[in-house]
Amino acid sequence: MSTPELDWFKSSYSSAQNDDCVEVAVTEVAVHVRDSKDVSRPHFAVTPDSWARFVRFV
Repeated sequence: MSTPELDWFKSSYSSAQNDDCVEVAVTEVAVHVRDSKDVSRPHFAVTPDSWARFVRFV
């Protein structure tokens, strides 16, 4: 999935060592998720509702 110019961010709870984190980029139609250790790998996207359910669960 190629989505240019997304505004990626990490959680404020991410460790200072930048290990084991994910980054997200939110758009009107999707929440994009990628591995912060290897941003060249493909990312995936879910609907905002699905992301909200996931965040409430964890």
